Amino acid sequence: MFAFILRRLAQAVIVMVSVAFIAFMLFQYVGDPVVFLLGQDATAEQIRELRADLGLDKPFFFQFAAFLGNAVQGEFGLSLRQGAKVSRLIAERFPATLELSMVAALLALVIGIPMGVYAALKRGTFTSQLFMTVSLLGVSLPTFLIGILLILVFAVNLGWFPSFGRGEVTQVGWWTTGLLTAKGWHHITLPAITLAIFQLTLIMRLVRAEMLEVLRTDYIKFARARGLTNRAVHFGHALKNTLVPVMTITGLQLGGLIAFAIITETVFQWPGMGLLFIQAVTFADIPVMAAYLCLIALIFVVINLIVDLLYFAVDPRLRVEKAGGH
Repeated sequence: MFAFILRRLAQAVIVMVSVAFIAFMLFQYVGDPVVFLLGQDATAEQIRELRADLGLDKPFFFQFAAFLGNAVQGEFGLSLRQGAKVSRLIAERFPATLELSMVAALLALVIGIPMGVYAALKRGTFTSQLFMTVSLLGVSLPTFLIGILLILVFAVNLGWFPSFGRGEVTQVGWWTTGLLTAKGWHHITLPAITLAIFQLTLIMRLVRAEMLEVLRTDYIKFARARGLTNRAVHFGHALKNTLVPVMTITGLQLGGLIAFAIITETVFQWPGMGLLFIQAVTFADIPVMAAYLCLIALIFVVINLIVDLLYFAVDPRLRVEKAGGH
């Protein structure tokens, strides 16, 4: 187990260094930060002094080493558009994105898994076919269209929910959350549903496919031959084995929710990292783009590591293989 963790940590470090190198290359080939900071009318002397202050006059390797050292400390310099520290901007926006992603992931799991189980156990019924049709629409429709349709129906026509913003938030230490206020839940409902629909339908179809596959195995046939009830077979044996691959996909999808909440945050003007990134791309704000890239990579690496450890703990076959290898 310890060797397994060490290998995964070594792989995580390699991935993060590679992503940091890609992020660093943004500074080299996507515009000149000195020109962004000083403007086109800066003198040669001003440009030379700022390059020295920023360390841009040093060799490539030393610049990358300095960038890597600052990135480990969470420092990516100043935003070229807002003139504020990038770390502060990320810290202000990250709670909103994480909050939206976690609510969407919870919705996808709580609704998607039961729908998938029902669609597998009740094949051929009208409700099962309806679930599959709805899931096909959820997978096919683009996120921005789903968001616009929800705004049109529930915000414009019915007036049940607000169409933008985060609502009232509460400060808990350095963290801000809208989940402790009624207005916060009111504002997060439509964005969370929009972000969850694709993940929900994906989880539902995956659970259905895996459940049908497990129900055809000899293991389940033997359980039925022992006289176990359908409830015990379906939920005590089949569902447990179904959720092993689902857990892996769900973990990766959580990282995807955080990384690709950009469209949902833009449609609903949700003040998270996705909206900050879109604005950074529009204004070529390289430090913010680099910080966002590194943070998303870190989130994926951490989630991957957690999923690998959970998979190792849940699936006894992996432990047997490791023991056999030793």
